[in-house]
Amino acid sequence: MMTRIFFCFPAQVHLLDINGPAHIFYEARELGADLELHFLSLDGAPQATSSAGLAFTRLESFGNFTLGPQDYVFLPGLDRQLLFDAAFNQSLAPFHAWLRVQHGRGAQLCAVCTGAYLLAGAGLLNGRQCTTHWKYLADFRHRFPAALLLQDRLFVKDQNVYSTAGVSSGIDLALYILEEAYGPLLTAQVAKEVVVYMRRTEKDPQLSVFLQHRNHLDDRIHRVQDHLARDLSQGRNLEKLAAAVSMSPRNLTRLFKKTTGLTIGHYQDKLRLERAVALLREGLKVEAVAQSCGFAGANQFRELLKKQAGVLPSQVGSGG
Repeated sequence: MMTRIFFCFPAQVHLLDINGPAHIFYEARELGADLELHFLSLDGAPQATSSAGLAFTRLESFGNFTLGPQDYVFLPGLDRQLLFDAAFNQSLAPFHAWLRVQHGRGAQLCAVCTGAYLLAGAGLLNGRQCTTHWKYLADFRHRFPAALLLQDRLFVKDQNVYSTAGVSSGIDLALYILEEAYGPLLTAQVAKEVVVYMRRTEKDPQLSVFLQHRNHLDDRIHRVQDHLARDLSQGRNLEKLAAAVSMSPRNLTRLFKKTTGLTIGHYQDKLRLERAVALLREGLKVEAVAQSCGFAGANQFRELLKKQAGVLPSQVGSGG
């Protein structure tokens, strides 16, 4: 059966929440997937303007469609001022009612970023696991206490309801849905076409370790972190790192721990492990990954893997 993908356009929609997943499904269709794309207005108007100012036209009314289990509805994030605007949320009542009907008919509902607010406003996240952008976790939990909100998750699937952490994670969700519907071969072809090589899954955290521990203003520590991330195959030379930022090794060690909460060694191990897991998922052998990521050898790498079993792809445990 043909799979239909419906993209909803609320006012002040965030561009990438829509364009990212839409392009994934477009590429899948170009590669032969039996897909039909529809773009829906939430207020009946044939056009909508994004938060970035780009306008969309020729939108269809959501009320023209009745959905089933083969259909997917993508609900993107939107400008925060509208999320918290009582009049805007009241205006969504007809759309919320339509969503509840389609959910009851088995349609797959997919919230990207703060699109989770649209689902929750319809009562469709009550008693259901979900996630949203990390900046909105506290507010979302306060507004929708009946939702089973999970933090630090890239995306969450609970029966026929999906939700994602935000923006680019909509692309990860689209690829995940493609794999569910059409298998890994087509999905890998699409990922290659759009140059998404490091595929992420629902078990992955919202923020990569390459982005974590960077929420500080010390430029010297940022430069050290950049240096460590730039070439993971190189050993750690504390004297060289310290000289690069005009500090003594002792002062750098102290300041790095104070600023990031980690020792330099622990931080570098986290960088190496995340990159190593990504390479293992791409099919590289343990020995090649160990060398590429700067481990002393495959045995050292395996020991570290044993301590981090919860983040590993299933084939790693065999020592591949």
